[in-house]
Amino acid sequence: MHEEDPTSQSNYLQIATKHITFDWTVDFDNKVIAGTATHELIAKIDDVSEVIFDTSYLHIEGVKVGGDAVQDFRLGPKHEVMGSALRVPLPRTLSTGSSILVEITYRTTANGIALQFLEKEQTQGKTFPFLFSQCQPIHARDLAPVQDTPSVKLTYSASVRSVLPVLLSARRISPPSDGPAHDGKIIGKDEVVYTYDQPTPIPSYLLAIAAGNLQYQSFQVPDGKQWKSGVWSEPELMDKSFWEFSRDTARFLAAAENLAGPYRFGVYDLLVLPPSFPYGGMENPCLTFVTPTLLAGDRSLTDVVIHELTHSWFGNGVTHTHASHFWLNEGWTTYVERVLLQIIHSPAHRGLSCVIGYKALLDALAFFEGKPKYQKLVIDFDYGEDPDSAYSRVPYDKGANFLLHIERTLGGLAVFLPYVKDYIATYMGHSITTETWKNHLYAYFQKNGSEGQIKALNSINWDAWLHQSGLRLPVEMEYDLTLANPANALADRWYESRLTTDISKLDFKSSDLDSLDANQRAVFLERLESYNESLPAGHLFHFDKLYSFSTTLSAEIRFRFYTLVLKSPAAMYFVQGAANWVIGADDTGVIKGRMKFCRPVFRAMFKVDPDLTISTFRQARTQFHPIAQSLIAQDLGLDLTGLRGSG
Repeated sequence: MHEEDPTSQSNYLQIATKHITFDWTVDFDNKVIAGTATHELIAKIDDVSEVIFDTSYLHIEGVKVGGDAVQDFRLGPKHEVMGSALRVPLPRTLSTGSSILVEITYRTTANGIALQFLEKEQTQGKTFPFLFSQCQPIHARDLAPVQDTPSVKLTYSASVRSVLPVLLSARRISPPSDGPAHDGKIIGKDEVVYTYDQPTPIPSYLLAIAAGNLQYQSFQVPDGKQWKSGVWSEPELMDKSFWEFSRDTARFLAAAENLAGPYRFGVYDLLVLPPSFPYGGMENPCLTFVTPTLLAGDRSLTDVVIHELTHSWFGNGVTHTHASHFWLNEGWTTYVERVLLQIIHSPAHRGLSCVIGYKALLDALAFFEGKPKYQKLVIDFDYGEDPDSAYSRVPYDKGANFLLHIERTLGGLAVFLPYVKDYIATYMGHSITTETWKNHLYAYFQKNGSEGQIKALNSINWDAWLHQSGLRLPVEMEYDLTLANPANALADRWYESRLTTDISKLDFKSSDLDSLDANQRAVFLERLESYNESLPAGHLFHFDKLYSFSTTLSAEIRFRFYTLVLKSPAAMYFVQGAANWVIGADDTGVIKGRMKFCRPVFRAMFKVDPDLTISTFRQARTQFHPIAQSLIAQDLGLDLTGLRGSG
């Protein structure tokens, strides 16, 4: 296992950034950000003679060290994954603890992955362009020259000039968020300077920017809380966004504080992004990015916010040192998210989330059957290997189940939650490895537990959980099935009916679903998909006629319906509808840019009609985020370079 980050060319173990000051101008006409990044760096060893930054697709215009121009900086050759190392010689060698300022003047370019500039037609309002970033896991180097590793935690401040309102993953200094939009100036015409400060150290992948015609509405915060919360969106989505999130967000954050300790970032805002955003959410500090697919109109999907705000402690607070230990972010966050579901709702809701996650985990493990190292929790990445290639539900759900197994082995939540609080308090603000986490777990129970609990920890097959591949978990897990049982029972009835050839004799009604919430309906569809034998085509036509899954506005349900029917004898009937839905050529009118939806649907379509799938992707490729474009092309066995050349 690499001690150093296998995805960074920087010399962060010798000298590391403490603070960055950004001075940026957003140029929508040329689709670039231009300006300076000034690093305050601290030497970690003696005799440091240069600083090496990660960059990717950046145009470096000049470098100053200590205020003096440097001519002999060097931009190294382009590595396909890691980009180009920027080597800056220092005028004097540094000793441990000494500091130096390095100012880099640069601009981004169109080839970078981190920034997506949207045309006005790709927005909800269709009047102004839009910009948003996605720096996780290693794309901050597309936005700025940085030591792009989560091992380095830094503070930052920024001054950003733009003709459209600007949001950053930091606290707004000016103009005030709750004042007139764009400081009362003309949006799209007048340039306004936005200033921000992030005083809490964060890893570089949490640098984030968004700019567009954005409005703000604040949420009511519980009495006594020092933080603020609200939602940002385009004006056309504000009513929907505020209604969807205003009831729950602040109370979810208050519940998380009760479990994990004080919220440290001062502001917890949500930003509802355009539909090309490739994830359900991104936990950028102070400003969680969320997909518009969460705007279900019934608050049924707001639990995603629980996951994202939980990252304030796991990932944003206690951080993994590099991609090999990514499960420390997502496994812990998913585990605690489910504990919060139990606290906020009921143990049955925790169980239902586990059931849904387990199905997604099995799918991910099966997907990586040909690449078994990606089935592991701790992945030994080769130097320069792309961590995006390993992105799946494995770190989330294998990690969460591992922690659930430890919780149960030690004696339940009453025993485990005090340890969780100690873990957070011990490593808040630090970046750690799996070994550091495990050592602390043992040390905590050696100090605060019993001999029996140490024996319990010793009984765990650590190697199987952390370092072994496989299509199943090392332990057969059991979950609370109170909410899953009604959904499973309805699915079983449908499966048992498959031998009935006369559809008119089937005893199903559209009201079958009335007592099932959105998550239970998802479990119902997943259960049907899990059977070895598909329902006959006639049954599925009747099924859709009763339940209208092929026209539901819920993306969570629609995508599960398509993954079910595209494996069935009715696949050819539904494949065109799936194609239209995933690229928005249907009644929804928007692409399904969230990779949770688009990647499985494209893969399922490809098995039914490869020509249709490829032509559909070619038609709409540029509507998807660059990360999604790359991974969909990979899924379909396409050369993205060739696709770009063909438009």
